[in-house]
Amino acid sequence: MRLKVDTKNDALYLRLDESAVVESEEVRPGIVLDYNAEDQVVGIEILGIRKRIPEQMLKRLEFETL
Repeated sequence: MRLKVDTKNDALYLRLDESAVVESEEVRPGIVLDYNAEDQVVGIEILGIRKRIPEQMLKRLEFETL
């Protein structure tokens, strides 16, 4: 799993696995899901991230594993 903050394009992308993306769907304004050939979600893109998350929070990532 990879997480990328793209400050140039004001986006955050979470890649769940490395399978090929065959389709993308904007499910809400600024929220795009990427699907593989098995119709599984393999990526989540959030556009306009600066409006959704304060910039200082983008510099600090926290991970939880249960």
